[in-house]
Amino acid sequence: MAREQHSGGSGGTELGRFLRARRTRVTPEDVGLPAVSGLRRTPGLRREELATLAGISIDYYARLERGTETRPSSSVIDALARALRLGEAEHKHLRELAAIADGAVAASAKVPSRSVPPGTELILESLRPNPAYVVGRTFELLAANPGGLRLFAGIEDWQGEQRNLARYVFLHPAARALFDDWDNAVRSAVAWLRGLAGIEPDAPDLVLIVDELLSKSPEFARMWDRYDVKGNTSGSHTYHHPDVGQLTLGYQGMTLNGTDSQHLVVFYAEPGTPEFDAMVLLDRAAQEQATKPSTSSAQ
Repeated sequence: MAREQHSGGSGGTELGRFLRARRTRVTPEDVGLPAVSGLRRTPGLRREELATLAGISIDYYARLERGTETRPSSSVIDALARALRLGEAEHKHLRELAAIADGAVAASAKVPSRSVPPGTELILESLRPNPAYVVGRTFELLAANPGGLRLFAGIEDWQGEQRNLARYVFLHPAARALFDDWDNAVRSAVAWLRGLAGIEPDAPDLVLIVDELLSKSPEFARMWDRYDVKGNTSGSHTYHHPDVGQLTLGYQGMTLNGTDSQHLVVFYAEPGTPEFDAMVLLDRAAQEQATKPSTSSAQ
């Protein structure tokens, strides 16, 4: 599988690959170790350095990375998280990987439903002019109001299952010009997919989008290898939109109850501000575009 070629080495467990990838991200200076003159063969920390910081034997840690040790205690996991300077989401992910390696939790390969809950379209419509949409767990765009669709300039040219926001930000020609900070905009998407890959590596929906992006986007492959697993459900983005110019919108994401990790994402701006006016114009432009006859039907 294409994604395994970018997992930091073949064989072993996802737990071992995650530890190896994160170890290379921490320098001796980061953890208070004296700097070593000359070139180091290993980027980041050496195995023995990390083992010492975590208070475990070098042999035990090496077996964790190789995948021959699959039952670390919770105290070992916590010690490794501290030594690797993991954030809360990364620490949680490390625990999940350890549970799967131990067999305490089985990795799932389910295919989530693409159907949104009843009433979702009415909710999306009622939120106008605020752009809003529903995404599945691998960023498939399942439903949107006019502004929510139009916010991603050009995505309306794609149809059906091709409408995936991860695919859009990496592969659509309009995406880089749209986002004021493209790198920051895409990191959370990659981190979410990477986290999902750790606990459901063979899920068909995940395999499909990850393999495509690994094969078509060098930037995705580079970010994938970093093993970041953080994700944002709120914040703001600045867009350079072809319809309304520059606008900065806050956003809030929330899980829809009774779904397989579907999220409703709503953008907002303070009434009376230029951003709110731009949001209204975006909604109007989207509505006008939706009522135009398609090029194919006009011929």
